[in-house]
Amino acid sequence: MCYSLDLRKKVISFIENGNSITKAARIFGINRTTVYRWLDKPNLEPIRVVRRKRKIDIAKLEQDVAKYPDKTLKQRAQEFGVVPSSVYYQLQRLNIRRKKQFRYRERDHSDRMLYFRTLRELIKKYGRESLVFIDETGFERFVNPIYGWAKRGKASGTAVPTRKSCSRSA
Repeated sequence: MCYSLDLRKKVISFIENGNSITKAARIFGINRTTVYRWLDKPNLEPIRVVRRKRKIDIAKLEQDVAKYPDKTLKQRAQEFGVVPSSVYYQLQRLNIRRKKQFRYRERDHSDRMLYFRTLRELIKKYGRESLVFIDETGFERFVNPIYGWAKRGKASGTAVPTRKSCSRSA
């Protein structure tokens, strides 16, 4: 807590007039250690504490989150040259939270039936023993991150591509 310069001068003059430090502390409602510290200082002016410079540039971090909301903490930490906990602390100070993104899964029933029909024809032609079956029905063409980062109350800005939005090769 910062005491006014006027109060500091009153306490020092009270002590210089012959009163004890303990009595001054009790009357003015301040700690004795504070009074001793004021007596040791040549200047009673309060010290202005300047915020120390951080490694992470806040403006650049906000721009990075806006441009790439799906980056992980580890990726951001490597970019800024700090540890992931530093990035997390700064994101919390900026009120940017981790958001769970909507994962879109689309299956085309007609494509699957065409695949199974083709597979049955191959089995009839070559037999079961000569075919190697690889089930790719669970594989997705796009691997989307599950989480993204955005300001509190806002949705994460990453778009989830769908089969309809991607170009198909004929």
